[in-house]
Parts: sequence; C-alpha cells; structure tokens
Amino acid sequence: MLSFMIRRIVATIPVMGFVALFVFSLLYIAPGDPAAVVAGDQASPAEVERIRQSLGLDRPYLVRFGEWAGRVAQGDLGASIFTARPVTQLIAQRIEPTLSLMVLTLIVAVFVAVPMGVLAAWKAGSLVDKAAMGFAVLGFSVPVFVIGYLLAYVFALKLEWLPVQGYAPLAEGFWPWLRSLLLPALTLGFVYIALIARITRATMLEVLQQDYVRTARSKGLAHRQVFFLHALKNAAVPVITIIGVGIALLIGGAVVTESVFAIPGLGRLTVDAILQRDYPVIQGVVLMFSFVYVLVNLLIDLAYTLVDPRISY
Repeated sequence: MLSFMIRRIVATIPVMGFVALFVFSLLYIAPGDPAAVVAGDQASPAEVERIRQSLGLDRPYLVRFGEWAGRVAQGDLGASIFTARPVTQLIAQRIEPTLSLMVLTLIVAVFVAVPMGVLAAWKAGSLVDKAAMGFAVLGFSVPVFVIGYLLAYVFALKLEWLPVQGYAPLAEGFWPWLRSLLLPALTLGFVYIALIARITRATMLEVLQQDYVRTARSKGLAHRQVFFLHALKNAAVPVITIIGVGIALLIGGAVVTESVFAIPGLGRLTVDAILQRDYPVIQGVVLMFSFVYVLVNLLIDLAYTLVDPRISY
C-alpha cells in the first residue's frame, strides 16, 4: 500500500506540471492583447505597457514560465491585477463557502442517490424503477441555473422556508449555515444525484446476474440478505469511482450555483476574475481546483481496497 501511494503521488507530479503549463498559457492563448484588454479602451499606451510588464508579457515565454512555476512551488500564486492583494489571500477568504457547499452537496447526493439506485434495481421494471430513472433523466436534461431559480422561487419566495441568497458562516451557528446552503446544495446535487443513481442501478443489476449471487440464493439466504450483503458490497467499486469522477461536476457546477445564490465563494471569485480579465486570480483558482481533483482521485483509489479486499497494489 505504501509503495502504491508513493507511485501515485509521484505520478501526480507530471499531471500537475501539465496543468500548470496550461494555466500559465492562458495569458498567451487568450484572444487579443491581454494587457490592452485589462487596461480597457480608454487606457493610454503607457498604461498598457505598464500592465504588459506587470504580466511579464515583455519577456520570453519559457523564462516567464520558469519564474512563475518557481513561485507557485513556494506557495506564491501572485497578486490580483485590480486589487493588488495576494491570490492566496483571496482564495483563503473564499474557500469556506465553496468547501461547505461541495461537502454538503456530496453528503446529500450520496445519501439520496445510492438508496435511490439500489431501490430502482431491487424493483427493476416497476413503477418505482421508472420513477427513479425518470428523475435521473430529468437531472441530466435541466440546466443547473434553471433548477436553482425554480427551487428559489418555490422554497424561498413562495413558501419562505429558506433564504433566497447569501451565505451564513459556520461560526454563526450550524442552523443558519445549513439554511443558507440547503437550496444551493440541492441545486448543485441534482445532476450529481442523477448520475450516481443511474450508475448504482446499472451496477446492481449487473452484479445480481453473477454466479455467486445465484449460489447465495440457492442456499436459501433471504432476498434482502443477498441483495444488501452480497450484491451491494460488490457493486460499491463502480459507485465510488463515479462519485470521485463527479467531483468535477461539483467544481464546475459551483461556479454557476454560487452566481445564482450570491454565495461569496471561489465560484463567484472565478466569474468576477474572468469578467475583469484578472489572469493571476484565474490561474490561481484553476490550479487549486485541479490539485483538489487530483487529490480526490488519489483518495478514491485508496478507498477501493477498503470496500474490496481483492484489490491490492
């Protein structure tokens, strides 16, 4: 296990190197002159040249990348063009709402989607199965922002059960924190629930056709015992895999969800930075999200051995 962890950690180095190269190249592959775009239409040539120097566009690409990569390795992501504040400081101030939203969404999605998929497989072909899969199709078909506006209209404006927008930090209390995130978490988790539920159902149906399941049934074991103790346990690996892959959906969906519900997280920070062409902030946020995704996939690989002892590294 230790050797596997070391190999996986070493394998992430070239992946993060490639991501860093792409993130840094955003300055060069963006349409137009980045310095002129940042400066605006009314800027003087001297102002444009000053911004070009601050972005390092007046120096060779490889030299600039080497300097930037060296600073990133030391934890320095640069400073915002417009606020002059360190990018790491901006990320640290916005990370709690995004992290809270993603964790709550993950918990809600797993606890709703896995039982839904298991129930659909158990009642395959029944009305319950069709209803669950209909919900899954709906989850893939409706855009996240539409779901967000619908939930806000029903539960916030009409029923007045939950706040429309905003975020209450956990320091203000668990219930205010939960109320402020419940609608965004349901919105963000809609697609995630649909994905996990469909994979869970398909995997369970496949496992139920295996020989060892038929053998367990022939021995007279109860149907529920066969279903939950034998089939569900062996169907866990694909489900865990899709949960890990779905983290990308959470990261991408957080940008839209935070904009809809006015949550001051990393998603809003990313949108604001893109609108302002604040390239250091964009680079820092994308690099951090990429690192989180790589780390999650490493943890998913390690979780395989916990649910299936047959897997060894």
